Amino acid sequence: MSQQVMPRLAVLEGVLERITYANEENGYTVARVDTGRGGGELLTVVGSLLGAQVGESLRMEGRWGSHPQYGKQFTVENYTTVLPATVQGIRRYLGSGLIKGIGPRIAERIVDHFGVDTFDVIEQEPKRLIEVPGLGPKRTKLIGAAWEEQKAIKEVMVFLQGVGVSTSIAVRIYKKYEDASISVVKNQPYRLAADVWGIGFLTADKIAQAVGIPHDSPERVKAGLQYALSQSTDQGHCFLPEEQLIADAVKLLQVDTGLVIECLAELAADEEGVVREQVPGPDGGEPVTAVYLVPFHRAELSLAGQLRRLLRADEDRMPAFREVDWDKALAWLAQRTGAALAPEQQAAVKLALTSRVAVLTGGPGCGKSFTVRSIVELARAKKAKVLLAAPTGRAAKRLAELTGADASTVHRLLELKPGGDAAYDRDRPLDADLVVVDEASMLDLLLANKLIKAVAMGAHLLLVGDVDQLPSVGAGEVLRDLLADSGPVPSVRLTRIFRQAQQSGVVTNAHRINSGMQPITSGMSDFFLFVAEETEDAGRLTVDVAARRIPAKFGLDPRRDVQVLAPMHRGPAGAGTLNGLLQQAITPARPDLPEKRFGGRVFRVGDKVTQIRNNYDKGRNGVFNGTVGVVTALNTDDQRLTVLTDEDEEVPYDFDELDELAHAYAVTIHRSQGSEYPAVVIPVTTGAWMMLQRNLLYTAVTRAKKLVVLVGSRKAIGQAVRTVSAGRRFTALDHRLAGGSPIG
Repeated sequence: MSQQVMPRLAVLEGVLERITYANEENGYTVARVDTGRGGGELLTVVGSLLGAQVGESLRMEGRWGSHPQYGKQFTVENYTTVLPATVQGIRRYLGSGLIKGIGPRIAERIVDHFGVDTFDVIEQEPKRLIEVPGLGPKRTKLIGAAWEEQKAIKEVMVFLQGVGVSTSIAVRIYKKYEDASISVVKNQPYRLAADVWGIGFLTADKIAQAVGIPHDSPERVKAGLQYALSQSTDQGHCFLPEEQLIADAVKLLQVDTGLVIECLAELAADEEGVVREQVPGPDGGEPVTAVYLVPFHRAELSLAGQLRRLLRADEDRMPAFREVDWDKALAWLAQRTGAALAPEQQAAVKLALTSRVAVLTGGPGCGKSFTVRSIVELARAKKAKVLLAAPTGRAAKRLAELTGADASTVHRLLELKPGGDAAYDRDRPLDADLVVVDEASMLDLLLANKLIKAVAMGAHLLLVGDVDQLPSVGAGEVLRDLLADSGPVPSVRLTRIFRQAQQSGVVTNAHRINSGMQPITSGMSDFFLFVAEETEDAGRLTVDVAARRIPAKFGLDPRRDVQVLAPMHRGPAGAGTLNGLLQQAITPARPDLPEKRFGGRVFRVGDKVTQIRNNYDKGRNGVFNGTVGVVTALNTDDQRLTVLTDEDEEVPYDFDELDELAHAYAVTIHRSQGSEYPAVVIPVTTGAWMMLQRNLLYTAVTRAKKLVVLVGSRKAIGQAVRTVSAGRRFTALDHRLAGGSPIG
């Protein structure tokens, strides 16, 4: 049998005119190039064009071939960028948005002024750009710096192209390490997973393989163990039992168990590696050896210790309430607020004002908000300094409206700084006699630790939240652990639903779902079910309900007032697909509307967006995972868009930071915690079968102020109502709060 001969490598030169398809993960690209011959006809090229930008002149090596549908095409194996030599090419290249500060209009002016010498001027005499009408010193300097950075990034790109890194990640590697980028990637690739957002262990592992690091290298195994622990914190666990961690690592790394055990022992011996400690098993069972990442172990110890110190503090910053005549105080309060408190609400008020730490929990319609308002009124009547906070901007706004006092996010209250350190901590506590934190079910271990450290000795801390909702997105189950029976933290659970709340279908059905009963979906004026058995149909109907039907019937704004909450991100009725469809319906493309394509997303002015990572360097005090906003400006010259957040702050994003933003017309139910919307639309389909749990549906329904519309099948709703969340998260906070020390 004759061996097939590969066609010889050919060379093709042309200007990259447009990118038809680009896979951000592996750099595979389908593009059209103008080779300068053939009367303007464009040629299709395919392959890894990592980092290539529209307008660039490319010298490509590859092989000619033919596609049954698209005809003749060129498969690129590698390429280099060649600066264009014609005035037209230079204008096209500069106008492509490649160099920050130069858009099509400014490119036109620069090339009109300097012609074919344009590149020489930018490269060697960038100060001469000031000769161009309309270019001031500030923009001239910006263009010079952007040109230099682009050249340096190109070198890194060419190297990273060989090890299969996507464009956006290559840019981020360069921003982190600059000139050291190639050295770090070659010699310490696993550092990338820890240092560069967007690179997990799997990407770093691929790069390590490409640069020749052995499969059984101890460096690889240790990085894999830390990755497995990091993944578990993303799923809410503070630690993993040692046996489970070893099994997970063996499966992930495909290496011998003995090697994993050796490397784990080395990590445990390293102060910055991991911590091993014996703690009680789930539900007080046999002790397990817990393995923690260091920051989570420190945070759990610190949080428990600080709470116990606050509870035992001798001083009291609100001593007036020890001797108060409660009958008199409550009568004054009823006169002031216009309503008397129920007995369990009275108990909560007394507890918050006399105990150093207290928890108030309960479902919708049980009067949590009114109780909080009453506590704040009485504290302020005694001239106490009260600080109010909540984990999200929306929840903080609601708390402020409710109490008539300022409220901020926990991040703002603590003035978190770049790197995540807080301006307020044990050495510099908050100047407050009473700190009230609403939506406390959202507090994860790391944030709760930062918050509690900042509460002054003798001050009172009240945590308010609904423990039956989903736990925090981050690791831990802080609110649930504080409510543990064996723990020292006093609490009140409000259970009585007030008469006016009983009229609400939203409140009635939230409690039915929480009790394991099907919601009532007929005869309600604020709770509806649109039946769609197939997942695809449910997705389409969800979009129609949110973008057209609710605005038409209830006069609500589809962008501001209506929120789609999906059980999962993937699938035809998942948040990802629904965002694309809702954007088409609510913020469609228009010729006069600038837009920016990034990865698989298109951003436009008017888009509803959400931040998907904590970034302590953005905005006044950082912008945090879950912050929602609207795109208010998009400038292709400056390569920047601006978002007005729900905390009324304008935050700029450079185009290469757009992977921090996702559309938020639809969000997962997990991401909606702590927020409240006039209307929510919830697709509940059998396609999300594995995610359908009671606390998930309960959380979604309780996000609505006025209106809930379920879209999907009764079978799927039944599954959600019946299924109680499986298993607790791995956390030892309740054990530590009860005074437990390491076992063994």
